[in-house]
Amino acid sequence: MRVLGIDPGLRNMGWGVIAVDGSRLRHVANGVIQTDGGDLGVRLLQLYRGLTAVIAAHAPDAAAVEQTFVNKDAVGTLKLGQARGIALLAPAEAGLAIGEYAPNAVKKTVVGVGHAGKEQVQHMVKVQLPGVTFDSADAADALAIAICHARHLQGRTLRIARTA
Repeated sequence: MRVLGIDPGLRNMGWGVIAVDGSRLRHVANGVIQTDGGDLGVRLLQLYRGLTAVIAAHAPDAAAVEQTFVNKDAVGTLKLGQARGIALLAPAEAGLAIGEYAPNAVKKTVVGVGHAGKEQVQHMVKVQLPGVTFDSADAADALAIAICHARHLQGRTLRIARTA
């Protein structure tokens, strides 16, 4: 199974694809979809087209998106929410089941601590996906989201097997 992780952002949307085989995880690809400044509608279109191209190129079976962190900047939060809408729309249009995770849940799953720093997350992504390289924190975060979703899917499968 392939899992696509998405770290929503209006300027930089991180994405990462991993392969899941039982309890083993393997890096497939990662990157960032960048938008030009300017008109919001055009930027959202760039995100949508970029994400649909990633989905077409890597054929994931499931997707996971980080939930929006609400802060004091209401305008910034609203814009991030619109980018997050694109992050949900593109995989939904492709027929993928989508998991959603709070930032602390991703960190707790990947690092073991819900308030881990970015450096700790990046280190543990490298530990869990040997040989992986990424050019940005956004791509590393997207891989962490994919790992989180894979681990939750594995836990769900294990619980179902125990009750059967």
